[in-house]
Amino acid sequence: MRLRYLTQSPPSLPNRPNKRPVTATAHREFLLELLSGGSGLFLALFMWGHMLLVGSILTGQRGFDWMANTLEDYYIAQPTVIIIFGLFLLHAVLASRKIPAQLRDRAALKKLARDLRPHEESLLWIWQVRTGMAVLVLGSFHIILLALDVLTPLFGDRSGIEAVTSIARVRAGLWLPYAILLICVEFHASVGLYRLAIKWGGGSRVSRNTLRRIEKLLLWFFLGLGAVVLLVLAGVVPAPLEFLVAVEAV
Repeated sequence: MRLRYLTQSPPSLPNRPNKRPVTATAHREFLLELLSGGSGLFLALFMWGHMLLVGSILTGQRGFDWMANTLEDYYIAQPTVIIIFGLFLLHAVLASRKIPAQLRDRAALKKLARDLRPHEESLLWIWQVRTGMAVLVLGSFHIILLALDVLTPLFGDRSGIEAVTSIARVRAGLWLPYAILLICVEFHASVGLYRLAIKWGGGSRVSRNTLRRIEKLLLWFFLGLGAVVLLVLAGVVPAPLEFLVAVEAV
């Protein structure tokens, strides 16, 4: 029996799981998360800077045109439009990995939103997904329109952004999609930065309540500023700071 046992093939050992594919997947997911968060952070900061620049309309058409001409004369606006559009699409692709693709999944997401109303964190994520879809459509339209202004003389008398053209568009009916875009992009950006801070350890240094207060402060500040800018462009209210760049009659 002993001889027979020694002449037999040794029992096969159980297959050990190969850890290399798992490690490679983890590294890839970490890199994608880093790119998604980094691109989102950059776009949020750019969006707030863009809002401040568009806010030059509060000084009237003269102040708005001066700001636009400065950015175009020094070749800041032209490459910025191209870079931001590419980064915008990159962020959309990276973020879409977590968006339900099937209709039944979206129906489940709606049900989940109803069931999780008391859970603020989960509800914020769900509404960030929804506003992100709206930003993808309306934001693409806005960036393409800006690119046509900056790079071609298709609209207006020359290449570049003009106060007259921008005001005419808003008053012709673009105030509605711009109002929806304003609400969606401000919510998406502020909540996104809040969740980004929590994800990368911000909650360990600052309490979540403090981060939420900061997020709400940024949300309402830029929402208020954007609403005033849109009202000025729509001709509902006059430019409140026009006296700063007014030219005295000779």
